[in-house]
Amino acid sequence: MNKRFISLALLCGSLFGALGIYAGNLKTTPDSPQSDAVKQLMAKTLPDSNGKQQALAQWNQRLLVVNFWATWCAPCVQEMPELSELQQELKGKPVQILGLGIDSPTNISEFAKKLNVSYPLYVAGLDGSELSRQLGNKAGGLPFTVLISADGKVLKSYLGRLKMNELRADIAKFSAEKAK
Repeated sequence: MNKRFISLALLCGSLFGALGIYAGNLKTTPDSPQSDAVKQLMAKTLPDSNGKQQALAQWNQRLLVVNFWATWCAPCVQEMPELSELQQELKGKPVQILGLGIDSPTNISEFAKKLNVSYPLYVAGLDGSELSRQLGNKAGGLPFTVLISADGKVLKSYLGRLKMNELRADIAKFSAEKAK
């Protein structure tokens, strides 16, 4: 009788435990970290390369290519002319490239004057590092780029220097999916 009682007690305990976990998750499931991070990003107002405060919410409802970079990061600087060229190709389409500099306002301003970049550059400072981590940059490396849908979902992320053919293909793919 002792074995039977213990087996029944374990079975009931397991059943009620599983039901409790299910019920608890049903009521308290939080938003995914990605959706929270995108909401935080889009709620920010950051200075642009000229020092003027800009609300990132102005880019809502577009497919976004958010590129975290720094003036001291060689691969970041190397990919910027290609990103500028891509932004020109995308002109008139609901796709926008944004550069979030993890650097000082002075460095970004001076850099922007030297290199003609066709997409907006913003000063994210050290807070940008934390934001990039929340968007999936667990390694903390640069450059780090995130493709965000018009409805605020992280579609894909890229760590390191971008492969422009891959980025173009992803933009075409996700733009086509939205059009369906």
